[in-house]
Amino acid sequence: MNASTPLFENAQKHLVGGVNSPVRAFKSVGGTPLFVSKAKGAYLYGPDNQRYIDYIGSWGPMILGHANEQVLQAVREAIELGLSYGAPSEKETELAIAVKTLMPSIEKLRLCSSGTEATMSAIRLARGFTGRDVILKFEGCYHGHSDSLLVKAGSGALTLGVPTSPGVPAELAQFTYTLPYNDVAALHQVFSEAGDRIAAVILEPITGNMNMIKPLDGYLEAMRTLCTEHGTLLIYDEVMTGFRVAAGGAQSLQGITPDLTCLGKVIGGGMPVGAFGGRADVMAQLAPEGPVYQAGTLSGNPVAMAAGLETLKGLSAEGFFDKLQNKTDVLTAGLKTAAHEAGVPLCTEMAGGMFGFFFSDAERVTSFEQATACDAPAFNRFFHSMLDQGVYLAPSHYEAGFISAAHTQADLDQTLSAARVAFKAARAG
Repeated sequence: MNASTPLFENAQKHLVGGVNSPVRAFKSVGGTPLFVSKAKGAYLYGPDNQRYIDYIGSWGPMILGHANEQVLQAVREAIELGLSYGAPSEKETELAIAVKTLMPSIEKLRLCSSGTEATMSAIRLARGFTGRDVILKFEGCYHGHSDSLLVKAGSGALTLGVPTSPGVPAELAQFTYTLPYNDVAALHQVFSEAGDRIAAVILEPITGNMNMIKPLDGYLEAMRTLCTEHGTLLIYDEVMTGFRVAAGGAQSLQGITPDLTCLGKVIGGGMPVGAFGGRADVMAQLAPEGPVYQAGTLSGNPVAMAAGLETLKGLSAEGFFDKLQNKTDVLTAGLKTAAHEAGVPLCTEMAGGMFGFFFSDAERVTSFEQATACDAPAFNRFFHSMLDQGVYLAPSHYEAGFISAAHTQADLDQTLSAARVAFKAARAG
């Protein structure tokens, strides 16, 4: 019996679905989710102490590796001073300065406790600043589970949004427009017809929630221009890409300056942290300086601040991202070669320590429509074969993967050796 099976069976009696976040339930790939007993470096360990090479990294923040000694020491020292204050501490300012140094588009910021909280608050701020109600988002981009963002497209660019979850009022969904990602024509159309009603455009500048998709040349430039022309705020959701694809996030690679940026994951070093920030005049509308209300009892938690500061210090070291990208290059090139040898169509994407691969014969996947047309059953067979061989990938073909500084050449070699077997299993179906 799988060592995780009895743990999952017991969890299902007490936790909804046996998990506390849906993707962990393995619904997409089938089977029993891996229960983790500990993590160290590039590895997760199951309940039977079996080791797995981890390419999720707690969905991004473990860029230095699990249980990094410098981060742990900073947390130990912080714990000795108390777990939570509910009052300001100097560490909050220090983290804000560290973030601003790496992302100059952020002139002021507000810390919170999750990426969902960051995007939700940024949208409220944008609506308050512009005096408009409509927000524009894109198919395949995930920005947390707040009501305004759990909305899919109607039958046309300006038809009413449709809630994607029960509990989201249709009356609220009408204020969210959803467009195809990477479609410049649709972008121009919606701004020509409703630009004066759009408070904000929010997107993942490199997507990680329909697998990894990069913007086409000129797409973000057109978006930035249209937002500026119409007085609409451009919000970059860099919860996933921030400090993962580059020290300055996706915006530093793309040369685009958003009005607001949402962050999470890495800036907490694995602790629950989020943040949003940007133009000083926009942020000045936030309470207590302005009328737009946002608050959080655990925002700026001192233990999380310590973990985040040490993580940002580590990834700011000279040559850090060059080394990380070299590893990602080796992995993605190796996966493509192994797939080709097995006669399996595959295309890949990568930037910094973030990567994605699609079971598709397309030269490049650039849209949600293409992503949903990929061979999900083949991925599922590949996933389970890799898991059986001690390699832990995201349990969904819609999720990106991550490499950390702790991954070694031996880890990459073992992964690619496993992939050669797994691609044959994927093809066998």
